[in-house]
Amino acid sequence: MSEVVRKAKLAKETTGVLASLTTSQKNEALLVMAEALRTEAPSIIAANAEDLERGRRNGTSESLLDRLALDPGRIDSIAEGLQQIAELPDPVGDRLETIERPNGLTIDKLRVPLGVIGIIYEARPNVTVDAAGLCLKTGNAVVLRGGSSALSSNRRIVEVLHIALAGTALPPHALQLIEDADRASVDEMLKLNGLLDVIIPRGGSSLIQNVVLNATVPVIETGAGICHTYIDESALPEMALSISLNAKAQRPSVCNSMETLLIHRDYAKVHLPALAEAFRDANVELRGCPETVALVPWALPATLEDYATEYNDYILNLKIVSGLDEAMLHIAQFGTSHSECIVTENKNYAARFLQEVDAAAVYHNASTRFTDGFEFGFGAEIGISTQKLHARGPMGLPALTSTKYKIYGTGQVRG
Repeated sequence: MSEVVRKAKLAKETTGVLASLTTSQKNEALLVMAEALRTEAPSIIAANAEDLERGRRNGTSESLLDRLALDPGRIDSIAEGLQQIAELPDPVGDRLETIERPNGLTIDKLRVPLGVIGIIYEARPNVTVDAAGLCLKTGNAVVLRGGSSALSSNRRIVEVLHIALAGTALPPHALQLIEDADRASVDEMLKLNGLLDVIIPRGGSSLIQNVVLNATVPVIETGAGICHTYIDESALPEMALSISLNAKAQRPSVCNSMETLLIHRDYAKVHLPALAEAFRDANVELRGCPETVALVPWALPATLEDYATEYNDYILNLKIVSGLDEAMLHIAQFGTSHSECIVTENKNYAARFLQEVDAAAVYHNASTRFTDGFEFGFGAEIGISTQKLHARGPMGLPALTSTKYKIYGTGQVRG
């Protein structure tokens, strides 16, 4: 029996117990998990150092190393995420609807756990804790398969959480980590119908497309983030500078960072040179259309491939456009339905942008970096869904539930 099948079976065996746990029991387990992470932070950081050293030997970029790195502050934030999940309302058992039928049947529609959730992700060990916390809070077992670059970190984190759960009502086997780094383990998970109820991929476009195209287990697609900001001619220069710099340079390695800045032609003629200098001061490499290069000679020419690339790095595409319509056409062509922003003082343009742009999150005068479960008040998030079925946008607790109908009768039969 493979590791994948063995651990998925162990997780599946806990679903009955999980479904019967009270909210208080689940919350107590989450708080114990959070305290264990803080207590064991030195051992987790030591394991993380192994991953970082291996990454540097393999030539991993600094931005990806940043996604991988853990320190006391980050571990404390991860633990805080568990505490926030514990404080959030438990959606399991919520009565969504009650239907009284003429024949006397009473039908209740209730939220219930999905069952066993498989999470396939890459180089961010915080996802290990976020996913565990959200799944366990909603009564779901979880099978995690992280990237090989974070294997030492993930292994130690799950060891710590297993020890913590052993002293709670929540069964430790509900949390499983696949340690086999071979891609075959991913392929096996994709076909694990009957043991996994849903798979959620988190990572780059190649990982997500592999899961979406090859899985027979149902998938909740979390999309790549080719996010745009459009600066309209009426934008306030100080605001436009602040928002665009934050969207690109505050943490470029994450999926809600901006990859392309669209600028109205009249605005660019006046403000682009200063804006470009601010990006250069932030160590951002600029690639632009011919009009951009004419105004910013040190910018590199941008290709169609550049506009279709999620860099997750200090690289930014620039494109000068004639107005809102051209900006929205560009977003429709190259966007990934993740997060899009307009910076404008024109309320009509803002309303059109928010209504017509097809994305999970659309912004007026605010950075795309806010597309995040923590920032939306969900505690941690399981991912950001860019599809339209079941869940869209940052997926908090309700997105990890399904529904069940409970029907109460007094002997009715169907004629």
